[in-house]
Amino acid sequence: MTTAETNVPVLIAGGRVIDPSSGFDGIADVLVGDGVIKAVGPGLAGQVSADDVRVIPADGMVVCPGFIDVHTHLREPGFEYKETIATGAAAAARGGFTTLCAMPNTEPPVDNAAVVDYVLRRGAAAAVRIRAIGCVSKGRRGRELADMEELAAAGCVAFSDDGDPVHDSGLMRLALTYSRDLGLPISNHCQDHALCPQGVMAEGWVSSRLGLAGIPAVAEEAMVARDIALAELTGGRLHLAHLSAAGSVEMVRTAKSRGIPITAEVCPHHLMLTEDWALGGHGDTAATGALSYETQTKVYPPLRRPEDVAACISGLADGTIDCIATDHAPHDRASKECTYQDAAFGISVLETALGMLMQAVHDGGILLPTLIDRLTLGPAQALGAAFAPYAALVAGTPADLVVFDPDAVWRVDVNRFASLGRNTPLDGVELRGRVAATLVGGRPVFAEPDLLAPDLLSTDFSSTDLLSNGGR
Repeated sequence: MTTAETNVPVLIAGGRVIDPSSGFDGIADVLVGDGVIKAVGPGLAGQVSADDVRVIPADGMVVCPGFIDVHTHLREPGFEYKETIATGAAAAARGGFTTLCAMPNTEPPVDNAAVVDYVLRRGAAAAVRIRAIGCVSKGRRGRELADMEELAAAGCVAFSDDGDPVHDSGLMRLALTYSRDLGLPISNHCQDHALCPQGVMAEGWVSSRLGLAGIPAVAEEAMVARDIALAELTGGRLHLAHLSAAGSVEMVRTAKSRGIPITAEVCPHHLMLTEDWALGGHGDTAATGALSYETQTKVYPPLRRPEDVAACISGLADGTIDCIATDHAPHDRASKECTYQDAAFGISVLETALGMLMQAVHDGGILLPTLIDRLTLGPAQALGAAFAPYAALVAGTPADLVVFDPDAVWRVDVNRFASLGRNTPLDGVELRGRVAATLVGGRPVFAEPDLLAPDLLSTDFSSTDLLSNGGR
């Protein structure tokens, strides 16, 4: 790609522009140049020469800030056979995500400034913005607090031992106290392992039918209750990761009504999938009546009952849950092609997230502007003021944005994934809602040929070229 191509202004014309930060929602044009938003409003197309800009016609499409993911597993360093920062970023671009916060359960873990520097340097060459989350404890072993001040100075935007919870209540209290002073949130994986030592899926009728050890909802709820109490005690910045149980949502709702300043996230799979997906028979895999131990559904926290899904959607809609995070957890084939008990926990989510989430919109569970808020402004607010410019479409802010067709129907094909992780139960399933283009800092990092006119696909707009060349 030439410098001239990179600097060509882009006009996104005639789309439904939704910007939760300003409250704007209407048909308008968006002019991008020099890496920032130049203008947003109706009639811009008539004010510029078509010879001076690359035009993206967005009729019938939505234009909004790029999605911000506060919870992504990029596996690098240490597990590059599952994912790399580059491949995870390419998958993010396909999914409309322009900022990823990388979780620290790597090898070595992100518990010192040197590893933070490695992640950020690798991220600087990726297709989207990469931010690092540091460990709460040294080595993620839950015994001794990591040097949170060092990690913050090195560029970490939050702290987490995700993959494992912070079991020790005293350590969690100390971490929350430091978080208050540092102004950075603690994102805890709420799971009391003592209540589910061998659990592999949600405790209920499906686990009983399959003869698998269950994970009761109280394993999540007990730790949510503990962390809320510690946040109230310390005044620390608590962010509750991947809520999945109705009881957890209600506790967060009550805590917020009492003025406790906590934030929470929910994942796309906990808004669409239920425990019975472990039985198979979904999508084009015709139900045969035989039980299927579908390991692609094994995830932490587990897929739960329809009542829990409804509670999570309701909490997202009314603001109890602040944001959506993917918990993108890519794995190699061997980690999933085994018994359910031995399979790794996790689902590859970045490339299917929008289609999954749009089901709740099409079903009437949540309004489209609210959904976009929870993908942009909500995560930015959970992380802090430094992220606000990346969640806005106003003049002068970084031109991180996504264009998507809310009604485009497409079939998931894991063989087309940019992610190395093909582990999803959605292979072959039809979704409604698809990303057409993603821009980061004004630079096109992905375009979907099926949704954009062929003559718009120049070198820097080719998905194939971007995946092979794709630095930012």
